[in-house]
Amino acid sequence: MALDEPATDSFLKLADNLRELEVVIGEKARPVVAQVREELKEAIASRERGDMPGALEKIRRAMERLASLGGELDPAEGAMMREIARIFMQSLSFGAKGATKEVVKVMRHKAGDPKDDDRTDW
Repeated sequence: MALDEPATDSFLKLADNLRELEVVIGEKARPVVAQVREELKEAIASRERGDMPGALEKIRRAMERLASLGGELDPAEGAMMREIARIFMQSLSFGAKGATKEVVKVMRHKAGDPKDDDRTDW
C-alpha cells in the first residue's frame, strides 16, 4: 500500500484531515500536526511490517500530542481527547473492532471529516 494515499487507509485520511487544525488554530498547531502526521505514517509502516506493538505505540504518541495541543487551547477539549485516546488504545488492545471503528469515526469527525468509513475489511 502506498503511504501517501489517504483514500486507502483510515489513519492516512485522519492525518490528511489534520490540516484543518493548522487552519483553525494557526501557526501554533503546525509543528504538532506535522509530528502527528509523521507518527501516523510511521504507525502504518510498522503495521505493514507486522509490528503491531510498534504501530500501537506510535498511534498512542500521536494521539497524546493531539490531546496536549487540544488541552493548551481548551482544557475540556484536551481531557475529551485524552479519553478518546484511552478508549481507542484499550479497544485496540482487546481486539474490539466495533469499538475501535467507533472511536476512529469520532476522531475523523473531530479532525473535520464528516463522512464515515465505509470499509468493512477491519
